[in-house]
Amino acid sequence: MGQPSLPTVPPLALPPPGPPAGSLQVRCAGCHGILAVAPGMTEFICPKCQLPQMLPPELLGAPPPRRPPPKAQGIDPTKIQLPCARCKAILNVPHGLARFNCPQCGVDLAVDLAKLQQYFPSVSSPASLVGFPPDPPEEINEAINRIPSFLPFSVAIDVEREEDEGGAIGETFTDYRPPRLSVGCPHPDAVVETSSLSAVQPPEPTYHLKIMDELDKSNALSCLQIETLVYACQRHLHYLQNGARAGFFIGDGAGMGKGRTIAGLIWENWQHGRCKALWVSVGSDLKFDARRDLDDVGASCIEVHALNKLPYSKLDSKAVGIKDGVVFLTYSSLIASSEKGRSRLVQLLQWCGSDFDGLVVFDECHKAKNLIPEAGSQPTRTGEAVLEIQARLPEARFVYCSATGASEPRNMGYMVRLGLWGAGTCFPQFQDFLGALDKGGVGALELVAMDMKARGMYVCRTLSYKGAEFEVIEAPLEEGMMDMYKKAAEFWAELRVELLSANTFLSEEKPNSSQVWRLYWASHQIVTSFAWARMLATSSKVPAAVRLAKQALAEGKCVVIGLQSTGEARTEEFVTKYGLELEDFVSGPRELLLKLVEENYPVPPKPDSLGEESVKELQRKRHSATPGVSFKERQRKTAKWNVTSDTDSFEESLSESDLESTESDEEFQICEICNSEEDKKLLLRCSCCARLVHPGCLVPPWTDLVSDDWSCYSCKEKTDEYFHARDAYVAELMKRYEASLERKTKILDIIRSLDLPNNPLDDLIDKLGGPENVAEMTGRRGMLLRASGGKGVIYQARSTKEVAMEMVNMHEKQLFMDGKKLVAIISEAGSAGVSLQADRRTLNQKRRVHITLELPWSADRAIQQFGRTHRSNQASAPQYRLLFTYLGGEKRFASIVAKRAGLSLSAFNYDNNYGKKALMMMYRGIMEQDPLPVLPPGCSSEEPATIQEFITYAKAALISVGIVRDTVICSGKDGGKVSGRIVDSDMHDVGRFLNRILGLPPDIQNRPVHSLFELFVSILDLTVHNARNEGQFDSGIIDIKANSIELQGSPRTVHVDNLSGASTVLFTFSVDRGITWESAKSLLEERQKDGVACANDGFYESRREWMGRKHFILALECSGSGGTYKIFRPAVGEALREMLAAELKSKYKKLSTIEKANKGWQDEYEVSSVQCMHGPKCKLGTYCTVGRRLQEVNVLGGLILPVWSTIEKALSKQVRQSHRRTRVVRLETTTNCQRIVGLLIPNAAIESVMEDLSGFQDVES
Repeated sequence: MGQPSLPTVPPLALPPPGPPAGSLQVRCAGCHGILAVAPGMTEFICPKCQLPQMLPPELLGAPPPRRPPPKAQGIDPTKIQLPCARCKAILNVPHGLARFNCPQCGVDLAVDLAKLQQYFPSVSSPASLVGFPPDPPEEINEAINRIPSFLPFSVAIDVEREEDEGGAIGETFTDYRPPRLSVGCPHPDAVVETSSLSAVQPPEPTYHLKIMDELDKSNALSCLQIETLVYACQRHLHYLQNGARAGFFIGDGAGMGKGRTIAGLIWENWQHGRCKALWVSVGSDLKFDARRDLDDVGASCIEVHALNKLPYSKLDSKAVGIKDGVVFLTYSSLIASSEKGRSRLVQLLQWCGSDFDGLVVFDECHKAKNLIPEAGSQPTRTGEAVLEIQARLPEARFVYCSATGASEPRNMGYMVRLGLWGAGTCFPQFQDFLGALDKGGVGALELVAMDMKARGMYVCRTLSYKGAEFEVIEAPLEEGMMDMYKKAAEFWAELRVELLSANTFLSEEKPNSSQVWRLYWASHQIVTSFAWARMLATSSKVPAAVRLAKQALAEGKCVVIGLQSTGEARTEEFVTKYGLELEDFVSGPRELLLKLVEENYPVPPKPDSLGEESVKELQRKRHSATPGVSFKERQRKTAKWNVTSDTDSFEESLSESDLESTESDEEFQICEICNSEEDKKLLLRCSCCARLVHPGCLVPPWTDLVSDDWSCYSCKEKTDEYFHARDAYVAELMKRYEASLERKTKILDIIRSLDLPNNPLDDLIDKLGGPENVAEMTGRRGMLLRASGGKGVIYQARSTKEVAMEMVNMHEKQLFMDGKKLVAIISEAGSAGVSLQADRRTLNQKRRVHITLELPWSADRAIQQFGRTHRSNQASAPQYRLLFTYLGGEKRFASIVAKRAGLSLSAFNYDNNYGKKALMMMYRGIMEQDPLPVLPPGCSSEEPATIQEFITYAKAALISVGIVRDTVICSGKDGGKVSGRIVDSDMHDVGRFLNRILGLPPDIQNRPVHSLFELFVSILDLTVHNARNEGQFDSGIIDIKANSIELQGSPRTVHVDNLSGASTVLFTFSVDRGITWESAKSLLEERQKDGVACANDGFYESRREWMGRKHFILALECSGSGGTYKIFRPAVGEALREMLAAELKSKYKKLSTIEKANKGWQDEYEVSSVQCMHGPKCKLGTYCTVGRRLQEVNVLGGLILPVWSTIEKALSKQVRQSHRRTRVVRLETTTNCQRIVGLLIPNAAIESVMEDLSGFQDVES
């Protein structure tokens, strides 16, 4: 028996070849090492951990001869040894046991076939097990009734996993109509609402609008907008437990007409005498949209005052004269202050007054979302200002308005007027509310939205994407761009090394503190400045965008191109340096790199050379540094001359000498060599050490003339040595300085020589006809234009004499909407709230083709960008063209966006908890701290060298983009390997990883063998898969679908909200999940009749028995799936997941006769109505639902937040892990199509939940 050495490979990797012929390779139950067991040996001791063990029965050929068992060492040879998934303890698992609890940590475990394969590396199917008998014929199947449940033919595990996942995720949106109001004209476009919200009814409307008659005549607001007005005003009549007036949240999507709705609210409050209002938004130019919306609803008499145009003095003073109307301001203005320290916030509070009960609107309120930031960050001033104004105006009527304001629970921290936490709720503080929602996941956030709607404080509708077209288009990297990108990426890697090396070289010279801080911040910029890569990726798509734009114009359409940034900073710096007239457009990547090197390259300071005057200065400093070298000697002589003086007089003489040192020197002048006072007039004073000497006492005697700066021989020698050393030191410093300067100059020359693309925005405008044909809506102040002669470009301000800077975007927008310009380019900063749809009220009603040159990684920002061209009252829905390259995973990202558009973009997001966990696992695997959980792309478990090669390659890539730091080359047994570290802040930063990989050369990014992005996605998929298997996956709201769903009895009300009257209700449903033989047979016959059936379609039975019975399924091949099958079971109907052909064949065999399938199907159908798949002895008894056809399902619906903590506490007591988590479900009754959404209460937990809820009021339905 030998133990071969193990390479560093993932757990699935096979050991290298080389064990003795005929030996069997197994994994040690203790240390997990690979052992080679000689033929015929069944019992052995691991040479590494000394653990006695034996081969499991599955690996035994013929039954071995009986022999005494090994001494008891905690290993039971009749069981298989498997590690716990949580605590990693080695457990003795009896064959046939599928689920159990770990005796050490208590976690609920299920034997997992996929993970078991690593304990039997050579096993790919049951028949491949050493010594395992082949499949027996049908007639002797009854003889085999004890097969381990962890083998591939276990049916119960499949069913149990599917049930732990909860169900399928159905359609996300349903058509919307006001459920309780029937006033106003229909909305001009189709509107939808999430299915969960549609299952909740808002409270009965009791408020009557004063402006209703006027709205009936003008039709200025649709029925949906009127509904918002009614519920907002109704909500404002209520007060929270802390005495503050309740607020309202408008969560309608982009383009729903929120601006006109706000104008309607202002007009309604005006009719009640509340003539002051605050309207806070994101851009000052949106003030003109506010003016338009007020005019549209008939409120032309209400003045709109732009706060940024007003002085900081009192608004209602005689000088300013604003007594009423709407003060329009931005979030930036809200935190602004004057040079004298006067605050806009204080100015507004003074104008409103402490008893202000008017309207305060936070439009696009997501700008205040960072009030409660992530750990380690500070709250923003904007969030704090929004919170303060709410605290200072308790009677004000607050309205929060944003399409993405509640995308994450943390972003709601400033919405204190909703009353979701605080006094009178089950969440004393916002952190308690946040913690509960974080545990509940996406489904919990949906429940919060449902609660808010049920209480009448929230509306959330969005325009349907019906009619909109999404197309993902590849922008191929041209050969020139490919070469350009490659050279730039390689140069960046070299530049980073050069900068870090220069930094290290300079730090050895012990720079002063200012240099240290400068280098510190420079090093941070070196590590994080990957904007150039994003610019290159964007620039590479410009040719494709131009081609698509010209094609759309030729088809009679108009074009909107979306950007995230404009490159204005680089352009302004270039213009400032070189003037207004340039040879060509500015290259953003080049200027960014130049700026980085010019400002941060560590060049040592240029040394200053000392002139002749410096000698005197040096002597002066020396003299001042040693005032009177012979002073102590003179003190000694003074003491001798005053021997008759007592101690006091001695001290007094010393004190007088200290105070009158000049007089003492004149009185006692002696030669420091001969100590004689003779020839005082001949004494020479050294200008350096101040010693007094006779010329004749010097050796050799001094005979020359004496200058003012005369110095003795010893001082002169020291001075000469100093100057000689100093000159050498200065020469060395100058050499280093010139070398660093030369390196810096060479680097700058290399950057200037790189063929890098122009600024994408300027390039697009130039190629699409210039500013005469392109409307620009961005935040930049100037632009570069092609000179009239065609040679060179000139810089020109966007504003003109006729159009001020603050009106430029509005002017450009109007030109586009009037059809005078058919191309519009918008940036994220300059287009917030801008409407560019094919509005029926405008001249330009051509269909919009929206081209996304840069797609943001954030779902919220993607929604905002799409909302610029998809809005209410449009003549046609837009066409979206999502451009992507193969860089940085853009293709996969864009594909998901296109697929999810119109449903829910929040479901796609790499930067979530699963993405962060996957990234950490990938980093730890690459750094060889843990095995990689999946095989890297292009690698093979049979060739461990390919895995090590990938790790080496990936580590080098991460080093080149600055993720791996402090790298060193190892010695010893790891000689040649590179080690380093990844800082904690990078370990979970998915956004940084996605941006950094753009800094790799294109061939590395695109090469499947070495794709870091593909590895990350594979680990992410595995992480999600494991979360599903463990019952921990947050999939949001789950649909419960069945053959029959009926309500049992009357719903039971367990709680009523005092403020809104909304109730919490317990529903009990009877669910029949099964599929009858007739229905299953019909499915197969229809496929055969339509001619789409394949040869493998049909009924199958399990190869092995489970609990003494065979199990039957119907398998239908999915069209175009390449070997995957839909599975239907008699007890649970259609399975959630599809099955691969290989898995199907290993677990089941196709039945040749329909009669046997009929009998087996119907028997299983009947048995499953009374028991679960674990049989009559299941430890959970009637509470177990695994494989049970007839079920009782309990759903707690209606208002959930008031009883949330009580339910959470009750569920935490459950035994099964899947029963402990809060799961939000949706179902619809078969008879009356009643839709219910709420918390699923497991049958095993219903008694505990109802007992804990007994403290609440029990109201009869």
